[in-house]
Amino acid sequence: MNVIILEDEARAANHLARLIAKIAPDMKIVARLESVRDAVTFLHTSTDIDLIFSDIQLADGLSFELFRQVSVKCPIIFTTAYDHYAIEAFKTNGIDYLLKPIEEERLHKAIEKVKQFAPSLALEKILALASASTNKTYKSRFMVKVGDKIKSIPIEEILAFYSLEKATFIQTTGNRSYCIDYALDQLEALLDPTIFFRINRKYIVSMQACTNILAWTNSRLRLKIEGINDQDIIVARERVQDFKNWLDR
Repeated sequence: MNVIILEDEARAANHLARLIAKIAPDMKIVARLESVRDAVTFLHTSTDIDLIFSDIQLADGLSFELFRQVSVKCPIIFTTAYDHYAIEAFKTNGIDYLLKPIEEERLHKAIEKVKQFAPSLALEKILALASASTNKTYKSRFMVKVGDKIKSIPIEEILAFYSLEKATFIQTTGNRSYCIDYALDQLEALLDPTIFFRINRKYIVSMQACTNILAWTNSRLRLKIEGINDQDIIVARERVQDFKNWLDR
């Protein structure tokens, strides 16, 4: 089985290559590429690729741009440090989505998933996986404790989720904040990505909160959200383009 690795970090690429050699010695890594441009050139001339391991953030952009330029027939296992790209990944031939650092057992399961698909049925099964992913149900409300009472906060009233002093809070349209028992990493999997976007380590913001956006230093963006007096509501530089695409849907 011929495979390629799309990864712009040498250490991550080496780690993945070592795991592949250990788990699936029958796989032959025919290329290791660091950029969308190099991958486009390679895939335009190479048609005997059976599997692609692809990081999402490559040296010159997101790998999704590659799959918009080149028609890829083989399955793709995405490898990334961020989990908010999952829905987009399954809209391509994404068959699995591995978060870094990649664990041997998790990679083994992903490779087994690839091997169980007969070549003639692979695309149909992949598309079925994509359909199931896009039909995922997301949280519609959060329960919070106010004194000795329990209050239900619908998603429509939430402007942002943010972390402060090792706790996580909701900021609502009513200019109220409530503590919840979730970490931001957990929330990313529970929230509809068409409504919420994680702009940095501390903040997940809703679409309706993004009405006051300022250009900031180092090609970043800064948001002002009613009720939150924080200068650090800043879109991380590596997420600015994705944030703009999200706003422009």
